[in-house]
Amino acid sequence: MTASHDVLPDQLTLLRPGATGSYDALMGEVSSRISLRLASADAPSTNTPQRELADRAAAVDLDAPGIGGPALLQELDELFLAEAVWYHHPAYLSHLNCPVDVHAVAAEAVLAAVNPSVDTYDQSRIGTFLERRLISWIAGRIGYSRGDGIFTSGGTQSNLQALFLAREAALAGTSGPARAVRQQQLVVLTSSQSHFSIAKAALLLGLSDDAVITVDSDDAGRMDPTALRRVLDDIAADGRVPMAVAATAGTTDRGVIDPLEPLAEICRGQRLWLHVDAAYGCGLLASERQAHRLAGIESARSVTLDFHKAWFQPVSSSALVVRDPADLGRGAWHADYLNPAGGAEPNQVDKSLQTTRRFDALKLYATLRGAGVDAVGRAWDALLDLTQEVHRHVEGHDELQLLAPTDLTTVLFRWQPAGVGDQDADALVALVRQVLQESGRVMVAKTVLDSRPCLKLTLLDPETTAEQVAQSLDEVAECARILHRHRAGAPASLAEEASR
Repeated sequence: MTASHDVLPDQLTLLRPGATGSYDALMGEVSSRISLRLASADAPSTNTPQRELADRAAAVDLDAPGIGGPALLQELDELFLAEAVWYHHPAYLSHLNCPVDVHAVAAEAVLAAVNPSVDTYDQSRIGTFLERRLISWIAGRIGYSRGDGIFTSGGTQSNLQALFLAREAALAGTSGPARAVRQQQLVVLTSSQSHFSIAKAALLLGLSDDAVITVDSDDAGRMDPTALRRVLDDIAADGRVPMAVAATAGTTDRGVIDPLEPLAEICRGQRLWLHVDAAYGCGLLASERQAHRLAGIESARSVTLDFHKAWFQPVSSSALVVRDPADLGRGAWHADYLNPAGGAEPNQVDKSLQTTRRFDALKLYATLRGAGVDAVGRAWDALLDLTQEVHRHVEGHDELQLLAPTDLTTVLFRWQPAGVGDQDADALVALVRQVLQESGRVMVAKTVLDSRPCLKLTLLDPETTAEQVAQSLDEVAECARILHRHRAGAPASLAEEASR
């Protein structure tokens, strides 16, 4: 017999007072299952083949009658949790994914149950003011005296909105054919190391195909201010109009920070919009020891921050913050049913590209109140110390080469002991990553640095130790050694040996 509090098969159970028994039972059960999977995870992932995972997903009959809550949780456990990628595991060293703060996870549960939308005041009420309080607080951390902003789905959206506002500022006072002509003259200046969303935003904003102009970087991958001045002179001679300079505080691959103060000085002198993509580097704002690395960010006109990269938040949690609140008004659009012009209520849809929008600010609120900002700062101090230890380990390793310095928590390296040529080392990069990922034991990323493929670690778990990372690097080296020895052999046999 099914207990009265169970969610029954083939029955839609809406969360309301009469369904709290079902809610309590399901939440308790799913919490227990998650805890068990966390405790038993002995690797960042499994070694289940990709084809098998695809077949399992395809086999689910989404047109079948409902199976009920208990059976559903069993299915979720076996289908997803058993095959999940665990970012908290010390051998997960791949992308910009962080383990999450439990206070924020609790807030996520609140959001799922209440299901608020913070586009209009009448859908969120105090949520409107809490988000504004958090935006005001983070603006103060940046160094803005009266900044404003909005939470977004991620850095890509934040960068898009920043460049949209910059475009509207550059086109202010124009209309009709004159606006169209001027829009095709606009250019965005950025480095080759900036996030791809900068170029994608230019495309979405209808700029010309060659609107994104790459400014030369120094040997470490930071935008060169002298080169920026030179490019601005060239642009002026060509009759084109600089719309924005997009600097980066934490490039995805190298983890370096552009020289924000000299770039800001140039932008002030030429009255240019300076946008800083600090999606990765914004964690430094929490650290008393390390915040100086972002000196100059307070002069930016807009800043992107990804709390789900750098503040241990569940996805999604990002924000765009602007120095001058009036800039957000450049994108306002009014609808009589939603946010009529002149309305008295503080509708945040006036500031956002989105309409329906999650109250993601509550998760950051939970971390700040539950753990405190200093805890986030200490975590970043630990991560930066860890990165330097790992750099020293790679530099002293007999078979690994450290390829670049970093300002944040990336490690760019390759397996190339003495006697192994560049061509052989190049060929192994993708194969090493693939074999390790398929084994589930160690997860690393790959990228290209100065036209050469390389492996990459991104360290975002402050509880991971240098010894644990060193152990993973030893596995990388062993895998590369085996693959190098058998590279001319049958792919199946060498992959099998390397993954053991």
